[in-house]
Parts: sequence; C-alpha cells; structure tokens
Amino acid sequence: MNKQAELLDSNRLRGFFQGLSKTESIKKWDLGASCSNDLSVQVDRGQAKQLKGSQRSSITVRVWNRDGKVGVTSTTDLSDSGLEKAFRGAAQSSHFGNSLEIPEFSPLSTSPLPDLVKPIYKHRGIKYLFELLRSSEQALIDKHASIKTVPYNGLAESDFKRVYINSEGAFRHMEGSYSSIYLYARAQEPGKKPRSSGAVRQAHGVEALDINGCVEEAAVKTINHLNYQRINTGSYLVCFSPEAFLELIGAFSSMFNARSVIDGLSLSNKDSIGTQISVPFLSIYDDGLHPANYSSCSFDGEGTPTKKLCLVNQGILESFLHSEATARKLGVSPTGHAGLGAKASVGPDWLVISRSNTSSFPINNSLNHASFSEKYILIENLNALHAGVKSSQGSFSLPFDGWLVNGREKVSIEAATVAGDIQNVLNSIIEIEQQSLITHQGISPHVWVDNLVITGEE
Repeated sequence: MNKQAELLDSNRLRGFFQGLSKTESIKKWDLGASCSNDLSVQVDRGQAKQLKGSQRSSITVRVWNRDGKVGVTSTTDLSDSGLEKAFRGAAQSSHFGNSLEIPEFSPLSTSPLPDLVKPIYKHRGIKYLFELLRSSEQALIDKHASIKTVPYNGLAESDFKRVYINSEGAFRHMEGSYSSIYLYARAQEPGKKPRSSGAVRQAHGVEALDINGCVEEAAVKTINHLNYQRINTGSYLVCFSPEAFLELIGAFSSMFNARSVIDGLSLSNKDSIGTQISVPFLSIYDDGLHPANYSSCSFDGEGTPTKKLCLVNQGILESFLHSEATARKLGVSPTGHAGLGAKASVGPDWLVISRSNTSSFPINNSLNHASFSEKYILIENLNALHAGVKSSQGSFSLPFDGWLVNGREKVSIEAATVAGDIQNVLNSIIEIEQQSLITHQGISPHVWVDNLVITGEE
C-alpha cells in the first residue's frame, strides 16, 4: 500500500498522538484508522465497462475533555498536519458532547487477540483482472444459447490495514487481502420473459477464487429459470435455501442488536435474554473468525477482540451483540461487534445457522430438498430487502426467486412474493437439514417452514 500504508503505520500513529496529547494536555483519547488499495473491473460483452482503482484512508479520533465529554473527528488526511487538526478538532468538539451518551474504552481493548492468520496476496493489476473477467463472461455466455449477456458482473481485489490505539495502552493492527467475483447472467427464449440469476465467490486473493465454480453455478441457476410458470396465491410448505434464510435472518438482525434494543428499534427488549424465540432445534451464532469470512478482523472498532458468539441456543435467545456502551448499560461484557464513534454502531459479522443437537426433535429425513416427493416452494433468493422488511415490527413482504417443486418436477416461479412475521416463521420451522452450505454471507443449511403465505402474480 506504499505511501498510504506508511502514513498508517501503527507505531507512527501511537508516537504522534502520545506526543500530541502531552502538548494539548489531553489525558484520554483513542483512534481507529483504516486504509485500503482497491482494484475492480466490470465488462460488457467483452468490452471494458468500468476499470477502477482507488486508495482509501480514514481515521476517527475521539478525545475526552476534563468534564468527561467526548468529541469525535474523522479525516482522510493522514499527514502530520491532518492528524493534528483532527485531534484538536475532537478536543474542541468535546465541549459540545452529549453528557447522556458518554462512551468509554472497552475493558477488553488490551486483552489478548485471537490467533487469526490471514494470507496476503499481491495485486495482479487491472489488466489481469480485465482479461480474467472477460474470459469468465464469455465462458458463461457459451454455456447456453439463451444466455446473451451478463449484465451484472465484477471482479475485485483489495488489500487493507486496520488500526486501533488508545491512551491506556491498547495497540491493535491487522493487515489482509480480499478478492471477489460475481456473475449475474440474463437469458431469454423466444416468446418468453427474460430470466436472470447469478453466483458469487470470495477468497483472499484472485488466484484462490473458484471462478469455474462461479461460472457453472450462475449458468445452472439461469438455465433452470428458463422454464417458468405462474403459481396460485396461498399457503405453502416452503424450503429456504441457505442464502435465502441468511438474508431473512440478516434483515431482522436487530433482534440481536443491543443498540437497537436500547433505542427501542428491535423486537427484543432488555429482558428478552433467556426467552424462547424459535423452535428448540434452531441455533444461531455470529462467527466473525470463521475461515470463510475473508474480510474478518481480530478486533472491532473499539479494540474488543472478535469471537464466536452464540445468539440463539436451542431456540432460546442467549446473547446480544454489544459495543462497550451497550454492554455497560446491560451489565455484560462487549462482544466485539462495535464501530467507533460517540455513539458506536453495532452489527453482526458472519452468521452461522445450525440445527441444535436435541433428541427431543429427531431429524425428519423425508424433508430434504434433494429428495422430498411432495409439492413445496423452494426459495432461492429474497429481493428488495431494503423496502420489504419492517424490522422493528417483525413483518416482511418480499419478492423472491425460486421454484415450485413437485416430485421430480422443478419449475421456476414467474413472479411471487413471500410474506409473514419473523417471529411466526421462527416458530413454524418444521425441519433444519443437517448439511450446511458456506455462502458469501455466512453458513446455513436448508430450512423448512410450513404455512407461509405466497402471493402469485395475477
């Protein structure tokens, strides 16, 4: 990352701010900083659509004044003069800090970090990315005569560095690299509507990407959607694919978010821990350290170590995701899911859905998406999550891509919407398959839910 990485050298930052705090008579401060070097390409029928390279850097500085109030400043200028302006700006703004919402250092900001070894790949460059994506696009088009274009595609590589330092001795830094490819094809047969589907792959470097697998998955999904039909509105037995169920749980992650709970924007409340929120054979974890989470970091924005956290254990809500402030208010420890700010944000890293090991609910081997012989709806992906979810109320109404499956016959659904209430869904699960699938969003098996309302296209 050359000059950018030199400016973000953690030892330089620590020494500079220690000296500056003495000059300005500031005893308490912290900072979070990051920089990245990003390259990305997009193509359109063999021609370059977008070739982009960027170097990004930012630093957030927090300063506590003598009255205990906090000021926050962010800047992209990592030069000495830029850092000095940010520090003094934070000190000045602290006089206007919110006395009712005062963050503190995480009590775990100096605790040992988990052993997270991340390989770092060198950039292959724009030209290499362009040629690789162009050949991938053509390989996907060649898979079927009806696939004419791949309108949405992208190949990217990035290396990054993250730092957290505070005046009480916390000193965190981490480097890594990340690459991804997505291919979303469009196919059309004479007299029929165009159909689309796609696939995503991630890795630490471009050389490690499963590009052939991405092409094959995108082709199979798109081709399978060519034979479609309308369905009638009604209640159906529904099987969510791992991607779809992760999308649904992610859309309602405010159930586990302590910031949302405290702000009154969650279905959960402060007393929800220990209550049954789903069928007893469902467990949900947040595992930011999982090897398949290629953008993982060993600490959060406040320097708290990242860890695997059980959110739901055998249907019982076991934990919330916490920042320092929310953990202090609820009398627990931070969980490593915070951003950095005067009012720290909280969010999940990498959700893992699994079937609880409980003999009270034996596995129903007949409910398997690969062999089930009766009629059901298989939901592949959920769409319009930004518009169709009311997370604080629990309701959702979402268009989806999927199939009507009846025995050996599997027909794509032309257009339909699935609607319901997340609390009812979690308590209407009738089976969670044993085999889990690693996706670009997390890990989940196929999940079966009975009596979900599906609205077909009139």
